[in-house]
Amino acid sequence: MTTAPPARPAAPPRPLPALLAPSPTSASRPQAPPLPPIRRTPLVVAGLLAVVLTAYVWATHGTKPGVLLLLGLGLGVALFHSRFGFTSAWRQLLAVGNGSGLRAHALLLGTTATLFALLIGTSTGLFGTQPAPSGGTIGLGLVLGSLLFAIGMQLGGACASGTLFAVGSAQTSVFLTLGGFIVGATLAAWQFDLWKDLPAWEPVVMSEHLGWFGSWAVTIAVLTVVVVATRAIQARRNPPPLGAVPSARTTAARTLRGSWPLAVGSLALAVLGAGVLLVSGGAWGVTSAFSLWGSEVVGALGGDPESWTWWRQPGNSQSLAGPVLADKTSLTNIGIMIGAAIAAALGGSWTLRRGVPLRTALAAVLGGVLMGVGARLAGGCNIGAYLAGIASGSLSGWIWGAVALVGTWLGLKLRPLFGLGNPKPGDGVC
Repeated sequence: MTTAPPARPAAPPRPLPALLAPSPTSASRPQAPPLPPIRRTPLVVAGLLAVVLTAYVWATHGTKPGVLLLLGLGLGVALFHSRFGFTSAWRQLLAVGNGSGLRAHALLLGTTATLFALLIGTSTGLFGTQPAPSGGTIGLGLVLGSLLFAIGMQLGGACASGTLFAVGSAQTSVFLTLGGFIVGATLAAWQFDLWKDLPAWEPVVMSEHLGWFGSWAVTIAVLTVVVVATRAIQARRNPPPLGAVPSARTTAARTLRGSWPLAVGSLALAVLGAGVLLVSGGAWGVTSAFSLWGSEVVGALGGDPESWTWWRQPGNSQSLAGPVLADKTSLTNIGIMIGAAIAAALGGSWTLRRGVPLRTALAAVLGGVLMGVGARLAGGCNIGAYLAGIASGSLSGWIWGAVALVGTWLGLKLRPLFGLGNPKPGDGVC
């Protein structure tokens, strides 16, 4: 009697090609953490402040300042919901090779450049304004300033726009960063005579040589190279995924309370920033208001900021002589903080925390001072020099961004001295 040969073990099923493989179910997808309840008291306070302040500015100073305040409110909402970061984007890129933040920058810069080219190229403005590009001088002040600013970003935990929306959303340590920022910007204005004669060349604005279409085309081409390069870096280094940001299930709830994709935030910021240009004639900026606020405090304490050379410069003297709530940059800054407070309260994350560690507090103040001084030396911050400069086709904006990457690397080396961590390739979340 013969026996049947033993059955061969069944071969494991061959995996389906990636394009044919079934998509993960909703149960297997990583879910964002649920949203906490709405913070009603901060929401009511911030909402009333927005309404009362807008009505006051509109009635006292006119339609143009009122619209600028509203644009600031929108910027604050967009910054908070998208958690749009400049500081974290550069840190993620250099520390672990995650280029998603820098690609969001490219979308913001490219969209803003497109809108700037349309508005400035066609001389389209409201309230009798003439939109103008932001072209910064190229010299030692630009290099030193952007380097100091980038180091300060990494120590202070936020950039210029990030500081405003973080303060509005009640991130306690960043209150110290804002205080240092104002001090640094005021010190630099006070000591303007020490650095005003640093060697520098006149601004190089591409539209003056290539026309607005040519300038726009070169900007888009360079940004495309940035996107391709960051994708290549990310593929080679394979960074860990970013942590999920609290969001909501429905579209309406996600729009009002949850997180927005970075792409949505980039487009919203570009449109609102172009709105600032359309209404005021100048690009969105942040740090000039910090020099103004600090100088107003000095004046209230008995000082004489009107005697400073900084406030005798063309365009500056009018800001110091006029009311703060008529100053373009002050209005958008205040709007950002209030708008972020409203968004944070709706999202349930507005909570003041006590007990900032001493080393963290020192880093926040020092980082703020470095950013304030750096912004004055460089002629602007990540918004007024980097975003507005590149969108205007100014070579200074590209130099600012390149030097800021070097400053970010230095800042990453300094962060551990203050007990601040950096993303690591082995982290589950960075």
